[in-house]
Amino acid sequence: MTAPAASPVRGARRAMIVAVVASLLVASLCGIVALLGGGFGDLQARIVATTLIVAAFGTSALCHLAVVTRAVRALGFAGLAASVVAAGAALWLVWGGDGLLEGDGDGSVLKGLLVATIVAISLAHANLLLLLAERRRTVIRAGLGLTLAAIAVVATMLALPVITDGEVGDSEWYWRWFGVAGIVDALGTIALPVLALVLRGRGHEPAATGPRPASDGDTDTRAAAHGTASAAPTAAVTDSGGAGGDDVGSPSTTTDVAPVRIVLDLPADLVARLDAAADGQARDAAALRVLRNALVRG
Repeated sequence: MTAPAASPVRGARRAMIVAVVASLLVASLCGIVALLGGGFGDLQARIVATTLIVAAFGTSALCHLAVVTRAVRALGFAGLAASVVAAGAALWLVWGGDGLLEGDGDGSVLKGLLVATIVAISLAHANLLLLLAERRRTVIRAGLGLTLAAIAVVATMLALPVITDGEVGDSEWYWRWFGVAGIVDALGTIALPVLALVLRGRGHEPAATGPRPASDGDTDTRAAAHGTASAAPTAAVTDSGGAGGDDVGSPSTTTDVAPVRIVLDLPADLVARLDAAADGQARDAAALRVLRNALVRG
């Protein structure tokens, strides 16, 4: 069985996880050394701040990378860009001046940091919820749309006072409406995943129509069952997750279990025996039937 090659997205996710863990370890070690050594100067403070910035960037990047292989990948890349800007501005404030947070004379870097942070966090929030975008239940899709709108409103109402230096957002009703949007945001964030799990557990989630989008976590070699250019004859076996029996190729009755495609390079003698047992069926269908029967008897 051929294993799928590691994708760039999977490598980026692993790199972000390593960066987050390593940054937290460095920050913890610096704190322990400062407590035991009795000294915590400006350099140590900058190192701790830098490691925390890297950890925050890695955490947000993981949220954005969750959707870069899906149809909404544009939001994932936009979130990554916002995270890079926020991390760059934060590092400039830490290392750009003679003292910590003294590298921003007119406050423009701090303003850019705040706006980029709001955008990065909001898109990270939205991208995690967009993992539910493939669900076909009307209540899930409607709730998702409402929650995403609330996230956009909250982010905009937070950024406007920063951009306008407080000229926008100086009224009581402005923050009342901000509170309403925040409540809708929080409600959707908590309720949607729970509702999706409940509906999925009860089998109420209809199967998605159309081709399933490619994902780096899928076990799919993208190879055809016939005519592949491998050194040995190839049989592609796709188990749709149905119950045992010989109903090869029938749609799965379990709508939440995605099919898994396995490509096997078989020796010539096994291919000849498989073709003999096919009885007019396609090679992949025959292989699936033989595998199911063998598992049932075993």
